[in-house]
Amino acid sequence: MASSLKRVRVAPKGMGLNDFVAMQEGFFAAEGLDVEFDWKTFRGTQSSWKGLEYFQRPQDRPYTEEKQDVVQGACLWGTICNASAGMGRVVTEGYGDSPWAIFVRPESKIRRPEDLKDVPVSVGMRAGSHFNVPYRLEKYLPLEHIKTVNTGGFGARLKALLDGEVEAASLLPPQIAMAEQLGLRKIIEDRFKTLWWVPDSATPEVVHGYMRALDRAEQALEKDRAKYLPLWKLAVPAEFESFYPWDFSKFGRGERFVNATLPREEFNEVFAQVERWGLDQYLKDRSPETLSYPT
Repeated sequence: MASSLKRVRVAPKGMGLNDFVAMQEGFFAAEGLDVEFDWKTFRGTQSSWKGLEYFQRPQDRPYTEEKQDVVQGACLWGTICNASAGMGRVVTEGYGDSPWAIFVRPESKIRRPEDLKDVPVSVGMRAGSHFNVPYRLEKYLPLEHIKTVNTGGFGARLKALLDGEVEAASLLPPQIAMAEQLGLRKIIEDRFKTLWWVPDSATPEVVHGYMRALDRAEQALEKDRAKYLPLWKLAVPAEFESFYPWDFSKFGRGERFVNATLPREEFNEVFAQVERWGLDQYLKDRSPETLSYPT
């Protein structure tokens, strides 16, 4: 049976449980896929990115250095920008809906979003933790007073906050639940869209089968979320595995998979926002038709 399945490497985002549920319940195999999780890329995205430039980040390397085909996911802005810069194509037949928040230490004098004026917020460069900061804080502060510092993936950002290296950190699931259990204080929260991107060589049976498997996992999570919450242990970075007796039953479900087509007009909105934020240096192709994988 295994020989008839289509091999595919997947680097989970770790912001939700759908990949892990699909693997555990056999939904990938049911869609004709033999999925191998790319733990190297996944753990790399959780690590420090200090000193790295765009195209050098762990999620970039399958395209720029390793030349290996990997299915990945990121925020709406990051995925579209990555595709525009020549790293893969955007899958628009489904998207994720994820929480986001900025946290500080409990003793911090920062109480309101306005208190983040000129305070460098720890982010992962040109990823969801980064783009969310100007997108959400601009309601409270002029752009020139919204500052970020490139720390890297969520393990690195959470550690930098705990160690006092930064005053505030932009966090995603499951770091949000981890920060809450550690007694860190939330300053602002919201939600944002995520997208998947695939290499140009990806075949329709891989792309569409993968998305259908994620949707199957979403339905399973809706039916019995508590059953799958222990799978969060797969998303916790190694340095945090024994750091604290995590209560996964309180983690929530993180990113939710939405089985709906992303409107094409969102591409233009992303490009307009990224230009205003001064993060458009690597944009090339801006056509939704050529950047999107055929549905």
